[in-house]
Order: sequence, then C-alpha cells, then structure tokens
Amino acid sequence: MTDKNLPSVEYLRKRLRYEPETGKLCWLDCEDMPQNWRTRWSGKEAFTTVVNNGYRNGTISSVKFYAHRLIWGLHYGECPAGHIDHINGVKSDNRIRNLRVVTHQENMRNQSMYVNNTSGVSGVYWYKPTGKWKAQISINGRNKSLGCYTTLEAAAAVRAEALSQQGYTDRHGT
Repeated sequence: MTDKNLPSVEYLRKRLRYEPETGKLCWLDCEDMPQNWRTRWSGKEAFTTVVNNGYRNGTISSVKFYAHRLIWGLHYGECPAGHIDHINGVKSDNRIRNLRVVTHQENMRNQSMYVNNTSGVSGVYWYKPTGKWKAQISINGRNKSLGCYTTLEAAAAVRAEALSQQGYTDRHGT
C-alpha cells in the first residue's frame, strides 16, 4: 500500500466523496464503472474495512490503499509528501482536523504504547542484571539509556522529562 500506485486526484474525485467532518469516504456514481458495480456501491460508504494495524483500507481497481492517504489527496489536491499522522492516535479517525503530514521521526514521537509493554510506562522496563527499573528513549533512531532506578515512578519521571526535552507529544506512549 504505497503511493507509487496512488491514483490521480482527478480520478479519486471522480470515484469518491469525502466528508471532512466525519472522516467518511463514499462511492460516487461513476459512469466509467460497470452498471452492476454502480447499482451495488454508488452512494455507499467506502473504505470501511479496519485492518489489524487499525487503519481503514479498501481497493480501487484491485489495488489496496489506506483511506487516510486518499483522503489527504482528495482534500488538499495532492499526494501527501510524508507520513500521515493521526493526531489523536485513533487510526480509523480520518477527519481532516485529525490528520497531518509528518516525517517518520515525528510520527514515531506520537505513537501509542506497545501492546507488549509490561511496566505500564513506555520506555521503562525491569532490568534483571541490576534489579532496577531502566529508562530509555529513542533519539534520531538510536536508543539512549537514561539510567536505572529503584522505583518505577523515578524511572517514569526521568523518561517523562526526556520526552519533553526531545519534543515528543503528550500522548506518546499512552
């Protein structure tokens, strides 16, 4: 699902209608489509499938696309020039006010907590060799240790301060 195959904005506008307040896409009655398709799908909501990673997707001409990337093109008239970040972290919320173009690094600074986190604090884990809580942060793609602490709270506080200094969003790791 890359932009290499992203249809032109003109083609998208011929096939889809976007509702910026709800984030929904709907199929338009496109004369280029076969009559049986038009009868079945015209006027109905499009890209309703939510895949395992939480994003809405669907197909156009048998090619899969993420809805948020098509929405950006429909709304702004051009393909997104980077990653599309869902500001509130809800990957299926495609209201235009919830979408922004960011770099990969900025996108990573707004990600939610990993599902396999056991401490309840992003970037903090129990470090068996020392018997303490270890805090770390990623800076420019490299992990940096923030030290080991006797309490989870102390490690979390150091991590929170580092996040603030490095420009991470408030919802990072929540």
